[in-house]
Amino acid sequence: MTQDYSGFRPSRIWKRMTPERRADAANLFWSDEQSAEQQVEACASIATQMKFRAKTVLALPLEKKATYLLRLPNVTDAVAARALVNYHLERQRPMMGDFLDALGITHENGLISDEGVTKPSADRLRAAADDISGKYPADDVALYFSTLVSQDPETWGELADLPQTKAAN
Repeated sequence: MTQDYSGFRPSRIWKRMTPERRADAANLFWSDEQSAEQQVEACASIATQMKFRAKTVLALPLEKKATYLLRLPNVTDAVAARALVNYHLERQRPMMGDFLDALGITHENGLISDEGVTKPSADRLRAAADDISGKYPADDVALYFSTLVSQDPETWGELADLPQTKAAN
């Protein structure tokens, strides 16, 4: 039987985030030059919701765009995924690095260096999860693990069943 990862869709993770964390992620999303494609998508959603022209939304200051993004009743998975990645890259690199170190995965400041990384064993994942859950707040760990599952369930899917991840669901 196949695992149901629907609870790990980026848009669902986005909705479960605290308002403060979501606001931080929204600001980071609009500040990231590599998120242009998702920013255009977000502008279109905001324009539709607010009855603005997309061009008008695009020209708004960052703070306004972030506020409007937070007010959207639904954010697409692509936008939410990019916002989650930006949030982790800017706010959670030490935790990301510690987790990868605990797994024995080569990385550069929390980013996996090698494309050919093999899937960690369940025992190794549990040990690494236990290691970082003792060092970082439970909600940070749960959000990170949920994000990993959403990005690559084939590699990180076993995190979904860990108590550290279930805290976020």
